Amino acid sequence: MEMYILKIKGKAKIPDYIQIRDAHFTLKGYFRVDRPEKGLEKCGFTGDRLSQIMNLISELPFGKVHKIDI
Repeated sequence: MEMYILKIKGKAKIPDYIQIRDAHFTLKGYFRVDRPEKGLEKCGFTGDRLSQIMNLISELPFGKVHKIDI
């Protein structure tokens, strides 16, 4: 199953966000970069996969789409 992660840079009072989208680019998750655990758990990421995605988010540049396979 393919999913995509996008890291969006906020401006002024709007914080940085992460978007999780499916293969059809339908939005599946939307949460703040500074609190990813709860948002990732709601998207179904748990255990080892959760830590892998959190590491990816910290290294991901803003404005780039990254494909992940689940």
